[in-house]
Amino acid sequence: MTNAASLSPEEIERYARHIVLRDVGGPGQLKLKKARVLAIGAGGLGAPLLQYLAAAGVGTLGIVDDDVVSLSNLQRQIIHGTADVGTPKVDSAAAAIARLNPNVTVARHPLRLNAENVRALVAAYDVVADGSDNFATRYAVADACYYEKKPLVTAALGTFDASLTTLRPFERGPDGTPNPTYRCLFPSPPPPGTVPTCEEAGILGALAGVMGSLMALEVIRAIVGFGEPLVGRLLMVDARSMRFETLTYGWDPENPLSGTAAVAADG
Repeated sequence: MTNAASLSPEEIERYARHIVLRDVGGPGQLKLKKARVLAIGAGGLGAPLLQYLAAAGVGTLGIVDDDVVSLSNLQRQIIHGTADVGTPKVDSAAAAIARLNPNVTVARHPLRLNAENVRALVAAYDVVADGSDNFATRYAVADACYYEKKPLVTAALGTFDASLTTLRPFERGPDGTPNPTYRCLFPSPPPPGTVPTCEEAGILGALAGVMGSLMALEVIRAIVGFGEPLVGRLLMVDARSMRFETLTYGWDPENPLSGTAAVAADG
């Protein structure tokens, strides 16, 4: 790999369409090259997310997944192939990334995140993208990103619907109000069993592709700094009617992380 402070002639050619973009350019491409992004999950959302981040030239991609590829994954988890069935997803994804862009370093984390290990892992990266499929992981990751002051791009899939937002609760908005946390948007997870799993309800594969690509866009935005991120805004997608809507949400003074009581307790 070439020096992170510069782009090689091959990289300049590879990323030429980024470099000519006014809001990215050479400086933005160098930011991507130096960036470390942690992807939670190499499944339906993680597959397109990882592919587009690798293609964009993100220097280091960390992949967290403790599962192996199964045949039923391939309807939507397009970073894996038929020959990968039975292979750990972190290995299959790493091989696909190497074929796509050998300039990218992949760090494999074949484990399940929990409250005990998540903060140390999150702390080693610049941006976190959560494409996990369970509420325990989503809350653990969101809390860790708050404490470690890391931007978090998080998405969720339904059957024909999905949502996406970006969280930077360690910063304040233009009016001085703290940016919202994940718990400002969703104070607590739903009771177990009330939300059917992917296996139970099904999922439209192409919708995972759309949302994973949008996650990649938000991650790239967080690194390069163009445009307006989805901070305090929840993008909701209805694939049945092809409708995109944005819900605005704000800081909840009652939230347990950055709420008034929590801040007072911290001194």
